[in-house]
Amino acid sequence: MAGTVSADDKNVSVAVEDLSSGTTAGYNVTDDYVTASIVKLDILSTLLYDHQKDGTSMTSDERDLATKMIENSDNDAASALYDDVGGSSAIEPANRVFGLTDTEVDDSAFGDTTTTATDQVKLLRQVFTSDSVLTSANRSYIQNLMSHVETDQRWGVSAAADDTSSSADDYMLKNGWLPRSATDLWEINSIGEVQHDGHTYLVAVLSAQNSSMDSGIDVIQKVAKEAVDALG
Repeated sequence: MAGTVSADDKNVSVAVEDLSSGTTAGYNVTDDYVTASIVKLDILSTLLYDHQKDGTSMTSDERDLATKMIENSDNDAASALYDDVGGSSAIEPANRVFGLTDTEVDDSAFGDTTTTATDQVKLLRQVFTSDSVLTSANRSYIQNLMSHVETDQRWGVSAAADDTSSSADDYMLKNGWLPRSATDLWEINSIGEVQHDGHTYLVAVLSAQNSSMDSGIDVIQKVAKEAVDALG
């Protein structure tokens, strides 16, 4: 990854795990990045984990909000669920259970939460593997939402899948994008699971200081594809 990452002034990190072989790899994985909307996966995972502990189920309103939050990346729905779950005071303890050690939730603006590529793969493990505190039913519920992200948001780690088309079922993902008003630069992130050459991969690509949304998408898609190809 050195050439690609250096060409982007080292403003991108990637972590990959091959679930078929157990092999892991990463580049710049200890660098902190603003999550933008990928934090919505953390919000939903926390909500489901808390329901598990309490022996309760999601309400119909929560399910409607969760669908909008993950499939459409709706910020109002995310804000409502963030408040329902108890904000950072609930998400941070859940993250410790999930094994996320380098994620700091921003209580005043959840999209400004910071994280690392390594932590995001740990979160993906909670969603996509049996080595998880989440029940099989809850994992399947999250996966279903991530497989139905709206068409114009199906970019990112999907570039590493065998079938990269917007209607493909070779990937499940959640993306995040955030323009910084102080610099006019973009945070662009993508996390998810992809199928490639008979293997299943968890992939997290985080980036910052992008001149535009499109340029950031180009970078993370190239990094995701090269990382999976290298690990395969």
